[in-house]
Amino acid sequence: MAPLDRKLARDLWRIKGQAVAIGAVIAVGVLLQVMMTGLVASLEETRAAYYQRYRLAGIFAPVARAPDRLQADLRRIPGVAAVETRVTGNALVDLPGRDVPVQARAVSLPDFGAPGLNGILLTDGRMFAGDRADEVVLLNSFARAHGLRPGDSISATMNGFRRGFTVAGLAQAPEFLVSAAPGDMVSEDGKYAVIWMSRTALGAAFDMKGAFNEALVALTRDARPQAVIDAIDLVLDRYGGSGAYGIEDLVSNRYITEEIGGLRSTSTSVPPVFLAVAAYLLYIVISRLVQAERGQIGLLKAFGYTDTEIGWHYFKLILSIAVGGALAGGLLGIAAGRAMVEFYLVYFKFPFLIFRVEPSSFLIGFGISILSASAGGVVVLRRVFSLTPADAMQAEAPEDFSRARRLGPVLARLLDQPSRMVLRRLTRQPWRMLGAVSGAAAGVALSAAMTSVLNSFDDMMDLSFNVLDRSDVMVSFIHPIEARSVFDLQSLPGVIEVEPVRMVRAILRNGRDDYRGQVTGLAPDARLFRALDGDRRDIYLPGDGIILSTGLARTLGIGAGEVLRLDIREGRRPVVEVPVTGVAESLMGAPAYMDLAALNRLLKEPLRVSGAYLRVDADRQAAIYRALKDMPMLAGVSVKAENRASMQKLMDQGAGGMRYVMALIAAVITFGVIYNAARVALAERAHDLASLRVLGFSRAEVSFVLLGELGVVVLLALPLGGVLGYGLAHAISAGFSTDLYQVPAHFDAASYGTAIAVVLVAALVSGWLVKRDIYRTDMVEALKTRE
Repeated sequence: MAPLDRKLARDLWRIKGQAVAIGAVIAVGVLLQVMMTGLVASLEETRAAYYQRYRLAGIFAPVARAPDRLQADLRRIPGVAAVETRVTGNALVDLPGRDVPVQARAVSLPDFGAPGLNGILLTDGRMFAGDRADEVVLLNSFARAHGLRPGDSISATMNGFRRGFTVAGLAQAPEFLVSAAPGDMVSEDGKYAVIWMSRTALGAAFDMKGAFNEALVALTRDARPQAVIDAIDLVLDRYGGSGAYGIEDLVSNRYITEEIGGLRSTSTSVPPVFLAVAAYLLYIVISRLVQAERGQIGLLKAFGYTDTEIGWHYFKLILSIAVGGALAGGLLGIAAGRAMVEFYLVYFKFPFLIFRVEPSSFLIGFGISILSASAGGVVVLRRVFSLTPADAMQAEAPEDFSRARRLGPVLARLLDQPSRMVLRRLTRQPWRMLGAVSGAAAGVALSAAMTSVLNSFDDMMDLSFNVLDRSDVMVSFIHPIEARSVFDLQSLPGVIEVEPVRMVRAILRNGRDDYRGQVTGLAPDARLFRALDGDRRDIYLPGDGIILSTGLARTLGIGAGEVLRLDIREGRRPVVEVPVTGVAESLMGAPAYMDLAALNRLLKEPLRVSGAYLRVDADRQAAIYRALKDMPMLAGVSVKAENRASMQKLMDQGAGGMRYVMALIAAVITFGVIYNAARVALAERAHDLASLRVLGFSRAEVSFVLLGELGVVVLLALPLGGVLGYGLAHAISAGFSTDLYQVPAHFDAASYGTAIAVVLVAALVSGWLVKRDIYRTDMVEALKTRE
């Protein structure tokens, strides 16, 4: 082994603590890079293959009732490769042992043979017999959640009539990657069912003999989707077409698209932060090392080693730390990615999902690690090249403190000698102290921001399930019914309060921006479900205006005082313009609110409601749910407590659980920054501290001189880190927010206090480790370093 290589090994062993801390920061950055890019590639490729294998349609065209002969007209539209028509409808499944009826979607398949589009993957049992109207195929995840197997019986209410069915088989389909009930924000296996039946049987149940209520369309390669959608709408318009939409608006596809987009965004923004911190730490450590080894560098040059050989020696030290960290990060990234796949399979019903390591992510991770580390090291290596043997072998000239500020006479009298040493150190090397304070402040900011995000998730849950929605149950009807029908609900024993609501499907347009959603009509004096402003006060719903949620207003690029175009997709399907009168606080979904009577006037359907919010007696819930099961007009029953539990589960596991990983990483970085600052200070002052011991200072006094400096650095970093953390919390909250939910930037005293606690613990642990090294210092060896 060459002499310089043996020296490299010894140097690495000597700074092993700092090397491990810096390598850990690099490893975290590469870990995130490998894990997230791998997950993005795995989800995208599996989704594309699943869609293609089971021929998922590119366009969905719901219609009230259209004759089968229109299928030929749709097939003749330029850009259309294939057309499949089917019957769909809502249903309520009654399961033994469960009080609350389960919402379901009934979907027809051809009586015999596979469908041309939107095929299904049979996982258990067999397909239903085409001539058996009572046989169905159930969604696999729903059946397993309730322990249903082929051969079991279920009953379901369809179009107002209860029917009994035999489960012939279980299946899953790309159309239902996420099985979330209409109105629910979270997928829950046991709360939403899909029932596949023969076209003949389901057509009879929904009075669709010789007709269909949904067309599926596959596009040719050169098709223009919007042109095809316009042509389909034109064909179906007179039959009650409610507006064709592309696969990008399919609910299931939107869930996974949002998830992939969030992962991609995080993978490009977060890892560079960690690698930048690592580069800064490497610069500090190597800078100190070169400074301490001036004499050795001079000797090496005197013995004939060139600047390039010595520079390459120190550069290999940098590379060893960077490559070691990147290698560990790559391996941990693969392990973390495989673990995350299991979480994703819980929410996205792929038949399989294999974590695919993206080779480019390895190259990018390694490349950025080495480049960022080199950036910090190159600055230091310039000093190596500039040293001549004669200069390097001399002791470094004492620093010029002539411009340093003096301590005031009063302050000098009040403080003891070790305290004055600490303050002189801070005032005589302000730039060095500023760098240490900046590093510690970065750690404070990271911890404060991540704590803020953790609290923001809790705030989102509280606002959505306690403040905005104060009901216990929400019911929806098969069709809009007369408002007086809610008295039937009010008359149920145990129902305390009932509040009507109407939800209308609509496309909201502002210039070139549009959003396919719904308008919610609320009663003027709504108490159970309210529209609130940013200060969480009730918003007055004007007679003819509309209130948009913050996320929806941002999506449409519109604000209060402007005019919004509403393309209603129900009833007479009017297209109207309404003024935006305000923006409401909402953290889930993208709701738009109107006065109930005003919405009905737009539709020219006065005194109609499509659902109701209920407040019920907790002791009589079971009896109420049993009564609701017997109401044929109901299309769905949604229990808020179950929705909240599902949302909390999503937040704590899977994608939402990523925030805990990030918080842990922030704590690791905070410790790494402070520990390195302490170690560097010890290495720089080993000679001075040993001198103090020889002069008679006790170990405690010597430790105070060093750790007092660390304490002041941490105290100065706390307010600066708070300011930085405030901005960082907003940026991270925006990164976690999606179209499905928004995470508010909730930076409060509790978040800041938690961050301070994390930093103080990191400082105490770092201080204890450094103090232990001070006690172990060989004074003779330390005093020899400059002579």
